[in-house]
Amino acid sequence: MLSTVLLLVPLLISTVTDVRSHVIHNWTVYPGILAGFALSVTATLLGKDMVHGTEMDVVWYGIPDIWSALAGFLACGSIMLVCFVFFPGGVGGGDVKLVAMLGTFMGASVGLEAMLWTFVMGGCIGLIGLVWQVGIARLLKRLFHRIKCVLWARSWVSLTDEERAPLQVHVFLSPAALIAVLIVRFHLIQ
Repeated sequence: MLSTVLLLVPLLISTVTDVRSHVIHNWTVYPGILAGFALSVTATLLGKDMVHGTEMDVVWYGIPDIWSALAGFLACGSIMLVCFVFFPGGVGGGDVKLVAMLGTFMGASVGLEAMLWTFVMGGCIGLIGLVWQVGIARLLKRLFHRIKCVLWARSWVSLTDEERAPLQVHVFLSPAALIAVLIVRFHLIQ
């Protein structure tokens, strides 16, 4: 429970700053990453069977050991770094550090699951923003018109700048990550 609370605090702060100013501050994420590693060091030291001197197979109170935290940090951070490099404007540097922080607190496998849920929730938030901005009737009309053009031309027809403009919806990744952590930590969706 302690690790979940320590993860939710920077996520809540990042959510507020991301929604208000489209920024995820380093002063929020870096201490979160350090706290995740500090917890994992503690879990590694305390998660040993002191009688037999061997490490236990399970994580200590839901906190990954140092190697799992490092693997989660590197796995989640690397994938987000690739997204940052190859899709400029879509993913910001704060998003990279935020998802790497998730990996630090959750380990590699659970961190990657939370990252995937973050993408799903981010897509839903982006779609909701698009529908809110354009309107469902206009959006469906444009979709059917686009399908008709592609079928008539029998190839992909590029979007005009006017058609592309409403698609530039800002996706708030911090709230998506917050929802994803709640889904994964509390097993809300099985």
